[in-house]
Parts: sequence; C-alpha cells; structure tokens
Amino acid sequence: MSSEVVTAESTWPIRKAWEILRDEPMHCLPVSDGERLLGIITDRDLRVLAAPSSVALAEEKYHQFLMDNMSVREAMTPEPRTVAPDTELKEAVSIILEMGVGGLPVVEGEKIVGIITETDLLKVLEERFL
Repeated sequence: MSSEVVTAESTWPIRKAWEILRDEPMHCLPVSDGERLLGIITDRDLRVLAAPSSVALAEEKYHQFLMDNMSVREAMTPEPRTVAPDTELKEAVSIILEMGVGGLPVVEGEKIVGIITETDLLKVLEERFL
C-alpha cells in the first residue's frame, strides 16, 4: 500500500485532475472532501471527458470550457470499493482483478489512509519472488 496518497478535491475542475494524472505515474485519484473519501476518478474517466470530441475540436473554446467548468465530482465514480488496512493481500488482489481497476483505496472509517495500486502489487511480487 502507498500511504502517501495524492487525492483530488471534489470541487476541482477536471482539468486539474487530468493534469495530475497526465504528469504523474498514476492511473487514479481518490476524490476527497478533506480526509473523507467521496469517490475515485481514473485516467480512463478523464480520457473520455478530457479528450476533445470532433465537435469540440471544431470549437476549441467548448472543449476548454468543459475542462474548466466540469467538476471532479461530476466525473468521479462515487462510493468506490475500498479495503481496510488489515485486509489480506490476497483479498485486495482478488478485488482488483474482479473489478478490473488499477487502484483500491484503503480507508479507516471514511478516512483515506492509503491506496493499493497495480504498481504496489508488482513491487510485492518482485520483493518476494524475484
């Protein structure tokens, strides 16, 4: 688990989340309201929204308007599946595989305390077996 979690605020414009995911080596951002988990937004979600459509390409100002005026809250998946810090690794892996997601928030109550990503799982594999 990565305990230093980069989160998005629900009120941010999607442009801000898009820029973080574009520039950082991560594929999802938990969405918070302070420390409380509200949802999750992924690079897949944002590619659909942030990539200009053929209509928006004709009028770049509409694309820019969307990027600056649509909030993360409007684009996120609310109430994502989570695990607790004491969840067994096998269970977390099963959830990630079953859901086809790249990250699984780790919460205590409603507070985000970490995230388990595909990269974290590969590191465990490398440390233990390679």
